[in-house]
Amino acid sequence: MPSLSAIILGTGSYAPERVLTNEDLAHMVETSDEWIRSRTGIRERRIAAPEEAASDMGVKAAQRALDDAGLKPAEIDLLIVATITPDMPMPACACFVQQKLGIPSTTACFDLNAACSGFVYALDTAAAMLGSGRYRKALVIGVEKLSTVIDWQDRTTCVLFGDGGGAVVLGTSAEPDRGLIGTRLGCYGDSTEALCIPRGGSRSPSTAESIAARDHCIRMKGKEVFKLAVRGMDEAARDILEQHGVRADQISLVIPHQANLRIIEAISQYLELPMDRFFVNVDRYGNTSAASIPIALDEARRGGRIKPGDIVLLVAFGAGLTYGSALIRW
Repeated sequence: MPSLSAIILGTGSYAPERVLTNEDLAHMVETSDEWIRSRTGIRERRIAAPEEAASDMGVKAAQRALDDAGLKPAEIDLLIVATITPDMPMPACACFVQQKLGIPSTTACFDLNAACSGFVYALDTAAAMLGSGRYRKALVIGVEKLSTVIDWQDRTTCVLFGDGGGAVVLGTSAEPDRGLIGTRLGCYGDSTEALCIPRGGSRSPSTAESIAARDHCIRMKGKEVFKLAVRGMDEAARDILEQHGVRADQISLVIPHQANLRIIEAISQYLELPMDRFFVNVDRYGNTSAASIPIALDEARRGGRIKPGDIVLLVAFGAGLTYGSALIRW
């Protein structure tokens, strides 16, 4: 029996209506459009409505991916949601998505937390589960409502993040040289405090004092994260190419985690690939964590940047500090 590879059958994305520009932020904290753009490349980001939960955004992205794939929710038997901002600590955001989409109760549903690398981790997990033969169609979502964990008084972090969701529908194919070629995942676990939400977990539960001090918001050591991000993404990209005998110049498009334009430019230099081989939308969305790559993937595919036979490289890093890459032949 020929081996099966995971293939992407459909993509979808969703961005909230509200646009928060750099000029808007300049009225909230001591910053400016020039300061933000010169350091990050970000012009604006999307902010979800107060009543709009992560599952709501995930459902909209997922429905668009299902429509694109020509599938109904009843055909999904595996659902993974990559997120650090679920609707509530439990149950999983995936359970709410299942209920809202009408996905069968026989479907395996769970969340995965690898922060900004979450979608790549979830893609690898779903591919392995599909490869087992026990599942036929998977829905993988990356979604975040980061506006709920941002300290809007901290100009070093509040300018970076936004809300949104992206999704893919996966199936399997015995067709050679098509689908997910491979993945490379890793983590620098000795740098957990470089990017974290320090309070609210079992080690340090939230209190009135911690909430007043905004310790349940994102904290980041910018310079350390920048260095590790470039190192991790470069390592993951080089390793996956070497592992599968693919040259950098054979890559049709790189879809990197959209955290900072300067990081993307550094990866471009390390891989010796021109920036026109990189898909960039960080200027319009900021860092949407686990939603970043699937939003970009959907926009790239619908915009004609990905064609049959193209080799696409996904590469990401996130809190943990996790990192990973995925190589796909379209």
